[in-house]
Amino acid sequence: MIRIKIDHDKCTGCRLCELVCSLHHVEGTFNPKKARIAVFSEEHTYYPVIAGPYTDAECNSKGSVVIGGREFDGCVLCRASCPAKPVFKEPDTETPLKCDSCGEPPDPQCVKVCVQEALTLVDDENEVLAADCTLGTPESRTG
Repeated sequence: MIRIKIDHDKCTGCRLCELVCSLHHVEGTFNPKKARIAVFSEEHTYYPVIAGPYTDAECNSKGSVVIGGREFDGCVLCRASCPAKPVFKEPDTETPLKCDSCGEPPDPQCVKVCVQEALTLVDDENEVLAADCTLGTPESRTG
C-alpha cells in the first residue's frame, strides 16, 4: 500500500505542505484551512497530521498520547475528521476533508515540497519510493 510517511523529528514547522496542499485542491488559493494536512506545534516540536476519513461520531477513546517522552492531546494528533474537531473541514461549508494523495496514481504535492524529508512517499512492501519525488535535500538547496 502506498502512503505518506511522517517523520516528526525532521519537521521544521515551515508549513509549506499546508500551502501547496491548499493550492493543489483549490486553484489560486493559499489557505491552510483548506489543506488536507495540518502542522501542529508544541514548543519547538512540530507534528504534521494528514486528514483521514470522516466519522460522524465523536471518538470514545479521547486521551493523551506520549511521543518522545512528552504528553500530547490525542485529539489533536488524530487523523479523523469528526464533529468535535475543527480541523479538516472546509471552512466555508464544513464539508469534511480527506487526503487523496493528490490523485491516482498518488502524487502528493506535500511530499514534493518537503525539503527536510519529514514527509516521504512509501510503499509498505518496498518502504521508500523514488527519491526524485522531492525537490532535493536541504544540502542540495543551499547556495
